[in-house]
Amino acid sequence: MANSVLNSLLKEYEQKKLKAEIDAQSKKDILYKQFPELEKIESNLNHFAIETAKNILLKNSSSLDELNQKVAVLKQERLHILQEANLSLDDLMPSYDCSVCQDTGYVTKSNGTREMCNCLKQKLLDISFNKSNMVNLKKENFSTFNENLFSSEVDIAKFRSNISPRTNMKNIKQKCIEFVQNFNNPDAKNLLFTGNTGLR
Repeated sequence: MANSVLNSLLKEYEQKKLKAEIDAQSKKDILYKQFPELEKIESNLNHFAIETAKNILLKNSSSLDELNQKVAVLKQERLHILQEANLSLDDLMPSYDCSVCQDTGYVTKSNGTREMCNCLKQKLLDISFNKSNMVNLKKENFSTFNENLFSSEVDIAKFRSNISPRTNMKNIKQKCIEFVQNFNNPDAKNLLFTGNTGLR
């Protein structure tokens, strides 16, 4: 897959992520007007999060315990306000298309390495699939293949074969089925299609 396609998708992801976060902030602003106390709680939680990080770095366990208690109280107050408004914590969060990567296209594994999210992999596969001209597999497959479209006439001079085109196509279809069934077998033979451009 060309880098230009991946870069284009990542820009699309960046725009989706930004939109989700802007929409979430807009929802928060509306909620804060209805429930001013909620905004104060959120502000305090953000402040305590910074203070917690500082205390972890300084290994100040006593202050850390106190901060954790304050955070627990604030979270409980926030939950109470949201329940009264028939809302949940999810209503304060951005609504990403992909909750796994949060519309970044990548996820961080437990060992700290980053890898492509399945949603981005699927988009790349879809693009490759569409470029392969195989978008009509529901209509064009082995089960819908019509052998009767080919002549049953045996004419060595015309077809340069001692079997009919229909029999030939049946044989080709069978070879293709065998190829698909043994696709993961490294010892299986490959297929090679030859002919002039435009031949079917």
